[in-house]
Amino acid sequence: MTALLSKTARVLLASLLAGCSLSAIAQTKVEDAWVRTSVPGQPSSGAFMRVTADSDSKLLSVSSPAAKDVQIHEMSMTNDVMRMGPVDSVALPAGKTVSLDPDGYHVMLMGLVKQIKEGDQVPLTLTVENDKGVRETIEVQAPARAMMEKMDMGHDHGAMK
Repeated sequence: MTALLSKTARVLLASLLAGCSLSAIAQTKVEDAWVRTSVPGQPSSGAFMRVTADSDSKLLSVSSPAAKDVQIHEMSMTNDVMRMGPVDSVALPAGKTVSLDPDGYHVMLMGLVKQIKEGDQVPLTLTVENDKGVRETIEVQAPARAMMEKMDMGHDHGAMK
């Protein structure tokens, strides 16, 4: 009887724990992640991707062993002057895809530890926090692409000249 009760209690406890942990885990999808190649001696590069969270969240940080310092930056135009600088986080509205691309938010890899060559796989670790304070870590292997390679960031660049 005790063994049966123990087994039942273990199954119930495991089910409860699994249910709790599954409901507490945020679900964020990262697509088309890539890193721009570099030339010998180049100190920095950029990483780009599309990020979609299933609940209101924010991208807090990105890290990578490929660089000494990794920051999330925003590119913006102010009075016809292009400005770029770090941000504390990037809002990820529920169900909306946010593009990190050269024209807006993007990831700066600074203090590259070695040249990034076409075909390299660059590991990136994203930290996302949902509106309930639950953090999620997402590991991504981002292929290195040549600077001039066509990007698929989910929008049409055909009208740009």
